Amino acid sequence: MNRSQHKKPSIKNSVRQVGAKQQLKKTPTVDMFAKSQAAVEKYEIYLDVERNYSEDTVKGYINDIEDFAEYLKSENFGSLLSITKNNIPRYYLSSLSTNGYKKKSIARKLSSLRTFYRFLVAEGMTSENPFEEIETPRADKTLPKVLYKNEVDAIFNSIDTTTAIGKRDMLIMELLYGSGLRVSELCNLEESNIDYSNKLIKVFGKGHKERYVPMNDHTIKALKEYIHVGRKEILLKKELEDPKKLLLNKKGTCLTTRGVRVILDNIISKTAESVHVHPHMLRHTFATHLLDGGADLRSVQEMLGHSNLSSTQIYTHVSSEQMKKSYMANHPGQNRK
Repeated sequence: MNRSQHKKPSIKNSVRQVGAKQQLKKTPTVDMFAKSQAAVEKYEIYLDVERNYSEDTVKGYINDIEDFAEYLKSENFGSLLSITKNNIPRYYLSSLSTNGYKKKSIARKLSSLRTFYRFLVAEGMTSENPFEEIETPRADKTLPKVLYKNEVDAIFNSIDTTTAIGKRDMLIMELLYGSGLRVSELCNLEESNIDYSNKLIKVFGKGHKERYVPMNDHTIKALKEYIHVGRKEILLKKELEDPKKLLLNKKGTCLTTRGVRVILDNIISKTAESVHVHPHMLRHTFATHLLDGGADLRSVQEMLGHSNLSSTQIYTHVSSEQMKKSYMANHPGQNRK
């Protein structure tokens, strides 16, 4: 590493930077703040209606924008609509780094703000995108965490399928691990999306892109037991009108993504496993185990609904790492003295 990268900024440079920041400070009118808030609300509708993003995705974008708006306000830099191509975006990214944000999180926030301002420019609400020329920090490459097959077996074996809730929980696990669905896709499933004769599930992914994913015999069994027995029992107890969505919570209403996370936590608490399992971890595991079993990369890409093959290739690295760990742990030559 170049030694110059470790040089501390001189007092003169620090004073110059503070002076530059002071020059950028503004006192926007209340009207400008109101217009900025209206712009955010308009963008939120655009993401939800026109882009058809999931609730969690929209929330993530809006949170990133509101964080930046709060930063502008706290530093007296103005409003979302008043900044231009100056150093404010760089100051913001620097503050995120100082406050301990990882490169991946900073890159995500930068992406959120860049696309927000592109929308504003397209709508004529501002004349330029202050984030357009800001370089995205290279995120540290980390492999997604996956479960080993014995851990997956332990989770399935812990579910009591004699109850209506247990039948539902088994189906959730089968769909997340057996078909690799995103949690938002899982919660939006309807019974009409199931094609039993071809063993396929019609899924609407990011941007409402339609794809078909296969389901195995275990998933089909779990579906039938839940739909014909468990789901009816949940609805009968609550005497509610049948909602369109396939998966229900114990109150008989549509299951949310947060509800799925709570359910997984409850399932794991009944096992001897100490690992924390989130819905996307099961999707990672689905892809990795497919590749372990000899599936080709293109097929896995289609099942996951990835636009780019590079998004799927990360699982080849995970599969290799698991293979090496298994070898190191089990090959008798490793224990030779």
